[in-house]
Formats: sequence, structure tokens, C-alpha cells
Amino acid sequence: MTYRIMLYRLFRKFLSLCAGIAILSFAGNPVFAQNSNDTLLPKMPDPIQNLANEGAQIRFLGKDNGVDGWIAIKNGQEQYFYVLPNGSFLSGILFDVKGKAVTVNQVRRLREQSGELLDSLAADVPPMPTHVQEAGKADRYEFKTPSEQLYFDLENSNWLPVGQAGTPLFYSFIDIQCSHCYNMMVALKPYIESGKVQVRIIPVGFRDETQAQAAYMLAAPAPVDLFWRYLEGDKEALPASPEISKQGIQRNLSVMQSWKLSVTPLIAYRGKDGKVKIIRGMPKDLKGLIADLGVRS
Repeated sequence: MTYRIMLYRLFRKFLSLCAGIAILSFAGNPVFAQNSNDTLLPKMPDPIQNLANEGAQIRFLGKDNGVDGWIAIKNGQEQYFYVLPNGSFLSGILFDVKGKAVTVNQVRRLREQSGELLDSLAADVPPMPTHVQEAGKADRYEFKTPSEQLYFDLENSNWLPVGQAGTPLFYSFIDIQCSHCYNMMVALKPYIESGKVQVRIIPVGFRDETQAQAAYMLAAPAPVDLFWRYLEGDKEALPASPEISKQGIQRNLSVMQSWKLSVTPLIAYRGKDGKVKIIRGMPKDLKGLIADLGVRS
């Protein structure tokens, strides 16, 4: 990839992600952690760690021009961060004193180390809608029952919407290689495509392989398309790369474990009567389930 093309691509992504340059700060001095290659890496700043917890793939770009560089990739979108000596950091493209984009060389260097994975995760696609918790939601639910607390936890897990916006929805833990999950999603596909329901799948995995596949899906461009391709038999659509960080999936698993849930699929939704309802395993009556959904996406 030529220098001009790489620079153009970086600018496109930067402009689509940032309305301006954000300068943030975090408490404490940088400390160092050691990776599997026995090289010292700076500690990941808390805001970038939060992105990792949400399923973003994070890579260290190196220390150039006196600042530590990081790249975060989620839903096919790249963001670049630079940590300043005083602990603040900014988001954008780094240039040297001659006006040359340092970020381009850093990305090229990283691509030489893990080019196939980096290229497969990064693409020019529209960003997916975010699902940030609404202010006051906790106060509205007040957690009067365990089911309300569970529903709140699912809303704030790392989920992916499968289906059109504005349709009735439910949440479901999905293991990529679970045959019951496969059967449920195949049976639901006509309802999803006709705009009758949206499934907010919460990817999990009970083995290293399935966790890596689920983590790839959280970070990759067009994850829903990849998911359907995988279900239709394309096993290369969701690779289980050892380079994939599984933090976002482990966060989802922690929700299951905290509620002592061990079955997939597991469905949770708010019914038309306002109550939170749980279905373990594949629903026997999909039409009845859809007819009882009381919340729209």
C-alpha cells in the first residue's frame, strides 16, 4: 500500500470518527507491563482499556517522537491515540516537525508484524450504532427485583444488533459453535429479515477457540454479515486467531457467571406486561415470543 493511499485512508477514518481532536487525561503515572514477546509495553490508559472491555482490539503502535501510540479497532473502524508525557492523551494522526504523518509509518510497521489480521479487522464501513447507557436508567429501574438487575446488565454488555432498528427486541447469549444457537438463529432469520424482531446477540464462548471467534466478531467490520456467513457454512468468516484479545467476550462471560447462567442460547426480554422474562434454551414458540416482546430497538 503506497504512502499516499495509507495517508488518505487514515484521514478518512480520522474525519469520520472525530469532529475534532479530543484531549483527555487520566490519573497516575504510566507503569509498564510485559507482553508474551518479553518486550516492555506501557500500561494501557484507562479510557483505552474501556474500549478493550467493549470488544475493541487494541494494539501498541510504538513510541515515536516521545509519545506512546495505540490503535483501537472496533466494528471495522480505527482510532489512534497518543499518550503525552504528562499523562494526558489525544486522538488523531501524529505528524513530525516536517509535516510527515508518523501514524502512517507506525501502521505500516504494525502491518508487517500482523498484517493479515490487521487488514481483516480494519475496513471503510459505516460505524455501528453505539449502545451507551441512558442517563437515569438505573434510577428508573431501581433494581427492585433480580430480574431487573439482570436486564440492566444485559443492556450494558457487549451485544450486536441483528435485525432492523425500530423492531421488537430481545437479548440472547450466543455461543458461535452452539448447535442450539445455530438452530434458533436459522429459525429466526425470516422474522429478522421481515422486520418483525431484532436479536441483540451477546457473544460468548466456553472454549478458547469460540471466545476468539466471538471476539473477532465484536471487532470486525460488518459483523452481522460475517455471522450469517459462518452459520451458512463459511467457517473462515470468523477466524479464531490467537492474536485476538478476548477481553470484550470475557466481560460478557462474567455477566453469565455472576448470574450462574450456563446455557446457550439464553433469552431475556421485557414483555408487554412490563416484566422481565427469561427463556433457557431454544424457544418452543417463536411467534409467541415475538408477539410478547414489549420493547422496540
